[in-house]
Amino acid sequence: MTLPRRLVAEALGTALLLAIVIGSGVMGDRLAGGNDAIALLGNTLSTGAGLAVLITIFGPVSGAHLNPAVSLVFALKRELPPVTALLYVAAQAAGAVAGVWAAHLMFDLPVLQESIKLRAGPAQAFSEFVATFGLLITILGTVRFRPDYTATAVGLYITSAYWFTASTSFANPAVTVARSLSDTFAGIAPSSVPFFLGAQITGAITAMLVMQWMLRGTRPA
Repeated sequence: MTLPRRLVAEALGTALLLAIVIGSGVMGDRLAGGNDAIALLGNTLSTGAGLAVLITIFGPVSGAHLNPAVSLVFALKRELPPVTALLYVAAQAAGAVAGVWAAHLMFDLPVLQESIKLRAGPAQAFSEFVATFGLLITILGTVRFRPDYTATAVGLYITSAYWFTASTSFANPAVTVARSLSDTFAGIAPSSVPFFLGAQITGAITAMLVMQWMLRGTRPA
């Protein structure tokens, strides 16, 4: 695949991911009648299922990173050229914002928003470290031994992590920044974003180092 096609795949895939995250959050919130557990369940199932589909579709084109933390890890592993990694991140960021705006338009909400939903404190930041660490070991493990299962494994992991992390598992810098532009159920206040980003990058790099040590000498599928 040519680089322009790969970049379009990353932008489009990330846009659809954010449309799913924000849109299902709005729908769940509207239908749950004030029950946050039901709203989160709807948000979770839609996101996990949609993510598995998006990775299946765009994986053969660009690798379906859809996540700057994933692109960073593959760049550090020298499996993605640095310039290409930067272009991937730019495409993901642009796609994420477009996806948020698309969700707002679908639900007849103001396109330009800023979230006021605080997600602050050490527990939230640590949750993002754990969520991103788990996501990267899922990706690195399945890519090495069961590449055909990667889409399913990532979708299942995110579905699980929505519920076992206090932060509901953003695990994605592009998603985090874009969700600060939506004052809806899935939003995050801009003041909380830097803590999430730091935890996500740290979690991703830690996962890479752990998996490099653990998988050293093993044969890939």
